[in-house]
Amino acid sequence: MFSFRNSNLAALTIVAAIGLGAPLIISAQTADEIRAQISSHNGQIEALNREIAEYEKQLKQLGSKRQTLQGTLNQMDIERKQINARIDVLKNSIGTLELEIRQLGGSIVDKEESITESSRGLSQAIVRLRELDDSSLVEQVLGYHTVSDVWTDIETNSTFQDAVVGHIRDLTTIKQELTDTKTATEKKQRELKGQQQDLASQQTSLDINRREQQTLITQTKSEESSYQKLLSDKRAAKIVFEQAMNELESKLQYTLDPSRLPSAGKGVLRWPLDNITVTQKFGNTDFAKSGAYNGSGHNGVDFRASVGTPVKAALAGTVAGTGNTDAIRGCYSYGKWVLIRHGNGLSTLYAHLSQVNVAEGQSIGTSGVIGYSGNTGYSTGPHLHFTVYASNGVRVMRLGDSTGKATPCANASIPVAPFGAYLDPLVYL
Repeated sequence: MFSFRNSNLAALTIVAAIGLGAPLIISAQTADEIRAQISSHNGQIEALNREIAEYEKQLKQLGSKRQTLQGTLNQMDIERKQINARIDVLKNSIGTLELEIRQLGGSIVDKEESITESSRGLSQAIVRLRELDDSSLVEQVLGYHTVSDVWTDIETNSTFQDAVVGHIRDLTTIKQELTDTKTATEKKQRELKGQQQDLASQQTSLDINRREQQTLITQTKSEESSYQKLLSDKRAAKIVFEQAMNELESKLQYTLDPSRLPSAGKGVLRWPLDNITVTQKFGNTDFAKSGAYNGSGHNGVDFRASVGTPVKAALAGTVAGTGNTDAIRGCYSYGKWVLIRHGNGLSTLYAHLSQVNVAEGQSIGTSGVIGYSGNTGYSTGPHLHFTVYASNGVRVMRLGDSTGKATPCANASIPVAPFGAYLDPLVYL
């Protein structure tokens, strides 16, 4: 058994070693500075978010107006400012996380040092008690004035040791919690830096589009009438393309086999954009009935998306093809596009992109960025065209080889499918 003679002295030694109840912070000044910096970052974020919302309001107002040369350029300017504001938001968010990580790191170090000191003090006390245990029980009892003092000291020592062990256990738990929090915060920081890289890519995409618009100004010599003529020619070329596609797809033989497709339901596919606004649905919409799409209905869904918005794979799969119909003079259709074949019998098309970030044969995970939205091909404004096919009904073909007609898109390679292979995306999203 342990001896308890002079154990109150040992207890005082432990108290001095562990400093029970002492606050464990980096330093008052440093902590206050960090809190002030975090508050400053958060204030800037709030101001920037208000600025972003104002830009969004301006873009909606521009979208409702007639398409003009100057209007298009103004839209690009506002989009660029909006993206710059979002980049600044992320920079401030990353700065806040870095400060929080620094704060957590200092607290973890303090806790580790306190645990070490507490353990050392307890060990020294136990060693001392064992040394006292070497003396005889009679010698220990005779060291007290009364027997009551002996039992009081025993009870005090037992309670104190339990408290110390509990304190060390609590500190160990706190240390683990702080470590977990730091790990989670660092993970969030990596995510934010990744988003910052995405926004930087969006800005690059906007710059590319801006240069294209400047080229357009050169072509039109800044004359609105010339710009409107280009739009008119573009619409006429699109009609020729749609007629050739409809003729081809009507000849393709295909019988849809439902057993080869996933059951209809929400969540089979993920949304290809972070923020969703549907501007045109699938099939014979009112817009289609008004004469759009050459009377054959809309073969996908259109989403509102500013130039440079990250476009994400709706499901993991393999890139079955990419292309750029704008590379063929006079061909106005999908512009820059990506086709992904998934393992569940579905394939998805992403069109009118400003930038393609994947290559044919590449594997892509669910929600992986495959490119950035744009205004390429035949498009009356920046948006994402999203089509869902039955995989066994779609293939990438050179249009001229299929139709045998001399159309502006004859040399363009694009996804082609019979009518029955087109599926309503909103059934699976």
